[in-house]
Amino acid sequence: MADTVDLLAGVVGARHVLSGDAVPEEYGHDESLTAPARLPAHLVRPASAAEVAGILRVAGALRLPVTARGAGTGMSGACVPRADGIVVSFERMNRVLELDPADQVAVVQPGVTLDELDARAAEAGLCYPVRPGEQSASVGGTIATNAGGMYAVRHGVTRHHVLGVEAVLVSGEIVRSGGRYVKTSTGYDLTQLLVGSEGTLALVTEAVLRLAPRAGHTATVLAPFGSAEEVSAAVPGLLGAGLAPLALEYVDLLTMAAITADHDFGLGVPDEVRDTALGYLAVVLEDHSAGRLEEDVETAGERLLELGAADVYVLPPAAARRLTEAREHAFWTAKAAGADDVVDLVVPRSSLPGLLAEADVVARESGSVVTGCGHAGDGNVHLAVFQPDPVARDTVLRRLFRAGTALGGAVSGEHGVGMAKKRYFLEFTDPAKVALMRRIKQAFDPDGILNPDVLFD
Repeated sequence: MADTVDLLAGVVGARHVLSGDAVPEEYGHDESLTAPARLPAHLVRPASAAEVAGILRVAGALRLPVTARGAGTGMSGACVPRADGIVVSFERMNRVLELDPADQVAVVQPGVTLDELDARAAEAGLCYPVRPGEQSASVGGTIATNAGGMYAVRHGVTRHHVLGVEAVLVSGEIVRSGGRYVKTSTGYDLTQLLVGSEGTLALVTEAVLRLAPRAGHTATVLAPFGSAEEVSAAVPGLLGAGLAPLALEYVDLLTMAAITADHDFGLGVPDEVRDTALGYLAVVLEDHSAGRLEEDVETAGERLLELGAADVYVLPPAAARRLTEAREHAFWTAKAAGADDVVDLVVPRSSLPGLLAEADVVARESGSVVTGCGHAGDGNVHLAVFQPDPVARDTVLRRLFRAGTALGGAVSGEHGVGMAKKRYFLEFTDPAKVALMRRIKQAFDPDGILNPDVLFD
């Protein structure tokens, strides 16, 4: 170990290498409810791509596993290290290197948080519209998992905003892919191959990100429905009205009650309506023109009533803001309530009613409680599973994933596979696709030292 520490210190300086008992506890886990924590042998904090390259050359020579880490806000155990390995923390690589209003791009290091990036973008009248629910998340972490969030229905997910990257290969070579342009037809798209790869192919050390104009006016429309299936069934009809919502969120009865109680606010829904509502649809609209926004709000309200909403409420700005914040932090509410797992299935949005109906059946037959909310506009639903027995819970999860993939979906919409969902990913993904992914992994990382416990065994 002493030799390894000396080699790493020679790359980043002794004060930026911690080993053994000196490694803080938080570097051994993320926010996954099921991936067991595990501290690494070494924690290294590089300040440049050149230092990352040096770390990987040391790791390659010694065959030491390497796990990249951003802010640790992931939910699938993708940054849990090997006990004999190295954690590369990007907390010192945390600068917005450039913000270009003309091209509407930002060039950033991976340790920049989403809050920091959006604040810088706001100075130029722009925004970075990826909101995965935790704005303290790092850009590098969201690239690793292809994070999505509430605004995906309007703006897409992380991969739609990553125009280019600088990355360090396991050999220590530094490569660049993509750039400040929005389209290219020049060979393999290595940029998009790295997005969502969960640190298994290379370590991203810089990113060119597409920004969006910041709208000046927003409004939130809340519609209660008699069932969760009715909520999700209304989504295609609402989008078919020509609206382009910023967010289109489904929240079931139990989750709505929990998040409003947890954050101590009300929605102004009368008792007689709230007592019969089993699900809610929250529609966030935005525009640069207050007049056009008002027209969209009216159109949305009329269409929601036609689609079966019990009523429609335009929330005051303060209540709308608190609902958005509470919905984004629904995971923490579920965790505090004792949820045993939270999954993020995604299906075609037209299949969402079928998935929610099957989730009700699975919960009832297994004696579990399954509550949910999600990004209804893109078919991504987050289900909190309350089932303490691990064998019974595994059966519940397997049935949910089987139902989702049978409907044309996938086991993760935005949290990634990590360690927590690896066995389900391998079970419910086309074996030919998995085999191809293994060959890609082999080409990038022949000795298997980059995040070796993630995606594959």
